Amino acid sequence: MSWGPEQQQGYGYGQQPQPQSQPYGQPSQSQPQPYGQQQPLAQPYGQQYPPPYGQQQPYGQGYVQPGPYEQQWQHAPAQPEAAAVTSTVQMDPVPAAPEAEAPEGATSGADAPAPGADAPEPRPKAKAGGRDRYFDALRAVALVRVVTYHTFGWAWAGLVFPSMGVMFALAGTLMAKSLERPALKVVKSRMRRLLPPFWFWGVFVVLAMMIHGWMPGWEIVYWIVPVGDPPGNAWGSQAYEILWYLRTYLWFVWLSPVLLWVFRKAPIPVLLLSLVPIVVFQFGWQPPWNRFGSALTDIATYLFCWLVGFAHREGVLQRLKPVAVVALSLAALAYGGWYAFAHQGEFGTYDLDENPLAQAFWSAGFVALLMYFKAHYDVDFAWLARFKRLDRIVTIFNGRAVTIYLWHEIALILAVPLIDQFWKVPAFEKWLPLESQWFMFGIGWALIWIAVPLVGWVEDVAAKKKPKLLP
Repeated sequence: MSWGPEQQQGYGYGQQPQPQSQPYGQPSQSQPQPYGQQQPLAQPYGQQYPPPYGQQQPYGQGYVQPGPYEQQWQHAPAQPEAAAVTSTVQMDPVPAAPEAEAPEGATSGADAPAPGADAPEPRPKAKAGGRDRYFDALRAVALVRVVTYHTFGWAWAGLVFPSMGVMFALAGTLMAKSLERPALKVVKSRMRRLLPPFWFWGVFVVLAMMIHGWMPGWEIVYWIVPVGDPPGNAWGSQAYEILWYLRTYLWFVWLSPVLLWVFRKAPIPVLLLSLVPIVVFQFGWQPPWNRFGSALTDIATYLFCWLVGFAHREGVLQRLKPVAVVALSLAALAYGGWYAFAHQGEFGTYDLDENPLAQAFWSAGFVALLMYFKAHYDVDFAWLARFKRLDRIVTIFNGRAVTIYLWHEIALILAVPLIDQFWKVPAFEKWLPLESQWFMFGIGWALIWIAVPLVGWVEDVAAKKKPKLLP
């Protein structure tokens, strides 16, 4: 059976119900809006479950997500004139600080021109250290889309670029690579890299909620290991609702040793059948409306994306015919898009973050095409090295993905009272677009870039690396 409007309208899985008609509160000329009062919850936490994944009332999407940089070098056969070196790397949505890079300007013997030959025009190369800029670029775009969505609340943003599906696919690719090592060691490493930044961030959020009247009970254990959605009050919900992603990521990490074993038995059938659970949840058995049900639904929604990451790492995608991949991907996109628009009355919007089934199929089709494009054409976006500033920004986004994901909501929240103070300066009031959401978007990013060097070093500590202001 399908969920009725009385259960689903305005909500998504794994999130608390919140009004969707407006994005963040508009700055007021007369009355600053204190943090936490912009988006009050319709009901206290625990009575109606967490807000829709992905919304600002959404989930803050995202992260982004959450593991160490893994590197794999593939050397092309040496040629008499020169040896070309290509590198590929698969990375996790929760990257650690990048490995030490080679000295700038260093040239290996493989890159030197043959004696007596004219020096060829240098080809753009991937970032030193072997990073695959295709995956780096996808992760950076996903994080930008998350912040944009949480600022403007555009329902169509998920159709243009399903950030969460992309980030889960990237995480699945790296996890499959990492599981060439002992599974227990890999799982412990993932948790070590993710939890300290989460704890550091959580101290501020929990203390702020307690100052504003929240008294935690035994459920505070979910702020230690988020196997379920951590509790809180309405004042802090806008900040902690993004944790659905970290919870889902951790569950995928714990399940991956078994999932990879099953996947290797029958890759294509397992990949296709991974969409069955969300179909069952929509038309058959409905998960309970609690922490367990929220986690189960989010896992079912993004299971295909995680497994398509396995398929990329295991070389399964490379063996598939383009016609079959494109046809099935377009079919998944068509069904997901149709279901989102055809059931607006039931869910209150065509926003994918409110509709698990539509999200699952749209993300599956979109991510399958992205990963197949990478596998079939071996794209690495090495040309980014030509644009040093852009390349540097992409590096920072990937080296501080956890920081950006966790702190972007707080940055957007703080942007509101900060803009309210601007109204008190006549010159600002006259010349700055203080009422524009775009202005708040810019202030939010300014605060995010302040947070990156201020608190991003925690990611280095978690990765057992020397702390740096910037990666």
